[in-house]
Amino acid sequence: MSHFRTLDDAVVILASASPRRAELLEQAGIPFQVASALGVEERALPDETPSETALRLAGAKAEAARSRYPDADVVIGADTIVVIDGQALGKPRDSADAERMLARLSGREHAVVTGFAVLGRGSRICGAETTQVRFRQLEPSEISHYVATKEPLDKAGAYGIQGRGALLIEGISGDYTNVVGLPLPAIASALRHLGWRIG
Repeated sequence: MSHFRTLDDAVVILASASPRRAELLEQAGIPFQVASALGVEERALPDETPSETALRLAGAKAEAARSRYPDADVVIGADTIVVIDGQALGKPRDSADAERMLARLSGREHAVVTGFAVLGRGSRICGAETTQVRFRQLEPSEISHYVATKEPLDKAGAYGIQGRGALLIEGISGDYTNVVGLPLPAIASALRHLGWRIG
């Protein structure tokens, strides 16, 4: 293990303003700084699959942060997309859009895809993780009440599994942290491959 470097004195940049992603890195004991407002337009390109979109955007965010912090030891970027019927659901435009999304997810299973990019010095590891999430059948009044909390308005698919949105969910298959927005097992594996001691 002596060839592994410790992250304690490393400069790690999280290319995201998401407090959920920041909380996950904190829970994992990974020190980091946040790079936000990176100017990356979060939209799919024609003929892209959701995984391809998430991967591209994660890489773009990481590269934008790398250009701002060229001396960083590690830069981590991520992008999360909710997918149902082969269609990506981004962040809702407004409350009515959030209600439409939640009604569509009600009683059904959907996929949460998070693309990630971990940039070292001259090396990078990218990938996309998928978790299946099943919603219970929701009453229209439940949807309206949840949307009124404002929690869904800045989240892909109009819900947050780590908040009140947990009450809408019947079960998941796969990595929970991936649904929150940062697949910690995959990130830790990437960091180990880049020579950093984790845990």
